[in-house]
Amino acid sequence: MKRKIKPIPEFKNEDEERNFWATADTTEYFDTSKLVELDLSKLKPSTESISLRLPSFLLARIKEIANSRDVPYQSLMKIFLAERVEKELRNTASK
Repeated sequence: MKRKIKPIPEFKNEDEERNFWATADTTEYFDTSKLVELDLSKLKPSTESISLRLPSFLLARIKEIANSRDVPYQSLMKIFLAERVEKELRNTASK
């Protein structure tokens, strides 16, 4: 006898969906007997635009560094921020 698969609910946002899947039994919502191929190579994380005021000299220095590394300056800023956040979280966890 074939099992009845439940329909996946509609979610208002990613947080609601994340909370649902954290406790849901996925076998009730998917037919696990069928193989599905996924291509996630073009998947990008959700981003948010912000406005950030920087001193001109600081932005110029960031652009110089980015130029020397042949990366866009905004990408370099994201890398710098991510590295610093990781460092701060490690420091906080070790206290």
